[in-house]
Amino acid sequence: MYIDGPTRGDVILDLMVTNASELMGEVKTGGSLGCSDHALVEFTVLRDMGQVKSKVRTLNFRKANFQLFKELVNRTLWETALRDKGAEQSWQIFKDAFYRAQELLIPRCKKSGKEGKRLAWMSQDLLVKLKGKKEMHRQWKRGQVSWEEYRDAARLCRDGVRKAKAQLELNLARDAKNNKKGFYRYVSQKRKVKESVPHR
Repeated sequence: MYIDGPTRGDVILDLMVTNASELMGEVKTGGSLGCSDHALVEFTVLRDMGQVKSKVRTLNFRKANFQLFKELVNRTLWETALRDKGAEQSWQIFKDAFYRAQELLIPRCKKSGKEGKRLAWMSQDLLVKLKGKKEMHRQWKRGQVSWEEYRDAARLCRDGVRKAKAQLELNLARDAKNNKKGFYRYVSQKRKVKESVPHR
């Protein structure tokens, strides 16, 4: 799709290409994001994409009562319950007792996608600042705050994100020996090619 308005100064430096032009609505240019000198390109997609809500429920271990769980499982006299039982039958007896305790003492919750998870480096304070920057951008577009005010807020958030990421990576590197799982998970997330990272 052709952009007919200037995107940097008085010239067009940005284009938008689509293979389904019938789905594209109005295209507008104007304003900018952060400290960029390129204009924002806003467009509408003519398609109703309803949000698919997950119906999967998973165990919520954060609210589990593990002490009571342990006590409930230990109430069974296992030496007597498993006497003269074969391996398969013994496993079935234990599994039934385990699942009964699980149903009683480990609540379930809706499984959320990755989109709903907070990034590892995202602190509550930084989250508030980013929301404030978003609100200030909205106010700037309405002419309620100056460009300089919005620019300073954007720079503050950008510096905060950089410092938070650097601190997280420093902590992961420092504790790599004791937190190998966290270290390799973070490395895997940063890799563009999804291949397993060898553990040693």
